[in-house]
Amino acid sequence: MPEVSMTVNGKPAKGQIEGRTLLVDFLRDTLGLTGTHVGCDTSQCGACVVHVDGRAVKACTMFAAEAEGAEIRTIEGMAEPDGTLHPIQAAFREHHGLQCGFCTPGMVMSAAALLAENPTPTEAEVRDYLEGNICRCTGYHNIVKAILAASGQDVSRIAAE
Repeated sequence: MPEVSMTVNGKPAKGQIEGRTLLVDFLRDTLGLTGTHVGCDTSQCGACVVHVDGRAVKACTMFAAEAEGAEIRTIEGMAEPDGTLHPIQAAFREHHGLQCGFCTPGMVMSAAALLAENPTPTEAEVRDYLEGNICRCTGYHNIVKAILAASGQDVSRIAAE
């Protein structure tokens, strides 16, 4: 079996893979990083979003071999080493942007990519960006509110739904 190597959350990682091994399976099964969720296997839900060389990617749509030499960041790499939450994670907690938590890793990773591209998005831009992420619990309102709060915007004007 061939071997793949990459940097995951700032640390070198490698493992043997079959050619058909998806990045999500490599992260979960080989590296034990189970925060990246498998929700649909069809690229519809966004629960498996990770960053590959700084770009948001659905890890169920990429072969692990395609990530050879890449810099990967998963939800486990968002918090500081001392456990301090990333500002997006803290905003999700503060603004109740999660319920069951299944979609949360993908939402947080997508939000980080959005804010890297557009540091102060509008509510409509956040909703548009999250179109590829499905949440079956929250109705998105508090997720959007959390992302706007993480961008430093005043969210008191956003009415509760």
